[in-house]
Amino acid sequence: MLITLLALLIGVGPAVPGQQPQMAHDGDRTFLVLAREQQVAILRSADAGRSFHEVAPIRVEGHMAAGMHRGPRVVVTPTAVLVTVVAGAQGGGKDGDIVLYRSVDDGAHWLAPVIVNDVPGAAREGLHGMAATPDGLVMLTWLDLRDTGTRLYGAVSRDHGATWSHDTLVYASPDATICQCCHPSVAADATAGLAVMFRNHIAGSRDLYVTRSTDGRSFTPAEKQGKGTWKLEACPMDGGGVVVGADGVSSVWRRDNAIFLATPGVPERQIGFGRDPVLSASPGVLDIAWTTSDGIFLQRGTASRLIGVGKFAALLAFPSHSLLAWEQQGKVVTQVVPR
Repeated sequence: MLITLLALLIGVGPAVPGQQPQMAHDGDRTFLVLAREQQVAILRSADAGRSFHEVAPIRVEGHMAAGMHRGPRVVVTPTAVLVTVVAGAQGGGKDGDIVLYRSVDDGAHWLAPVIVNDVPGAAREGLHGMAATPDGLVMLTWLDLRDTGTRLYGAVSRDHGATWSHDTLVYASPDATICQCCHPSVAADATAGLAVMFRNHIAGSRDLYVTRSTDGRSFTPAEKQGKGTWKLEACPMDGGGVVVGADGVSSVWRRDNAIFLATPGVPERQIGFGRDPVLSASPGVLDIAWTTSDGIFLQRGTASRLIGVGKFAALLAFPSHSLLAWEQQGKVVTQVVPR
């Protein structure tokens, strides 16, 4: 039975101090990053997340944004590991740029950091996303405050993060601002290109939209995810997750207190209640994790179960298993879930 698959859990990994976990992999090479005061803690795995060891941290100059989906991001390509943070001299939303750290020796050493955004302080909201393809196309996107209102900007690298394009406007709402503090998500596929998801703000509704690109420079008209809408005069601080493949875009997001999933050619369906959903994909399988008042739930197919107490899950898909990481009482734990 499907529920049996979710019951066959390998033990929870050791807890390490930190918050806001994010993960990425290239084959079995897997990296877990998390915010730890003014450092980015880096954990590396050579066995697809079954075991990790901590390597030297990245020490961030100034104040790093962290908490409520703010914090480091990571991608892994065959030749590089890239870590980004939003940091500024003052912090606290007063200033902040996207600072990129790059390693070509699996995190043993980090090259001198570079600032990606062209306009100083434009990324001070602290919310951004990053994704990469195996051939070295890397997309960064962030909530941008260079003009009145919040817009979605991006930058792209075609050489595994060595050099970056100038900023590109990804989306501007006809109502002068997108949702001001919901994180954007990026998905990348070597054949299907890029998908960028964000929470919009149109006529009082705060729904998730997706725009696509083949080059990170030009983008399709943004398409609303799902048929329903969420009228809300506040920001839920919850951006959802997205994957892209040859058959199209799959997305998961929160509307009110419910979690919805939309897959290509199928209307959205409610899969549970909670917040902070994420998803990962491998051939034939979509895994979704989200936070409830009881802790982290994981769903595969139509089966779901409580994994553990905590919040802010991150999720990776491998051919043989899924890998979860989440916050738990000021620490981050990991969990392997076999297929």
